[in-house]
Amino acid sequence: MGRDKALLPWPPNHRPGGTLLSAAIRLLTAQTDFVIVVAGSNAPQLELVVYAEGAFLVENLHPELGQFSSLRVGLQDVLSRGRDAAVVTLVDRPPVQPGTLHALLAGFESAIHRDKWAVVPEFNRKHGHPIVVGREMIEAFLRAPASSNAREVRRANQEFIEYVPVDDPFVTLNVDTPEDYAALTGSAPISG
Repeated sequence: MGRDKALLPWPPNHRPGGTLLSAAIRLLTAQTDFVIVVAGSNAPQLELVVYAEGAFLVENLHPELGQFSSLRVGLQDVLSRGRDAAVVTLVDRPPVQPGTLHALLAGFESAIHRDKWAVVPEFNRKHGHPIVVGREMIEAFLRAPASSNAREVRRANQEFIEYVPVDDPFVTLNVDTPEDYAALTGSAPISG
């Protein structure tokens, strides 16, 4: 991308200073107890946004181990704060609609009574984020070998996952390239 994806302006042409990260924090803060942002070596660049939005910053001391290591750092912090469920999302995508998050949280509340460990949004038969995970899924992520990834752990526990159909294309969109971002914003590609 040429720059930190979390700090890309969002929403486009609106609210000066807003970023993908700040928009995600605001979305989650409205419907959860608190928000934890896991950062790697970019922690100094993210902390101003994180603290301005009232979230917590946790640093992954080994970001070279990959995204799964950051997930595990964040989930361990969730447990350390006395919670046994979490909403997990990525910052390389625009935040979902508030109604989508509400549907996922309601779906999770219902699913746990059917012995499900997590709910995952589904748009046009594609799975996405955010996901809502309960204690059992958190522990499955934490027990998995460090060389695993979240997709492998989810597949290994497929019978405990419920998919929630949503009408929100943002659950499946990633912003990996300047062209991806330009397509979402209707702007010219970003240069480093």
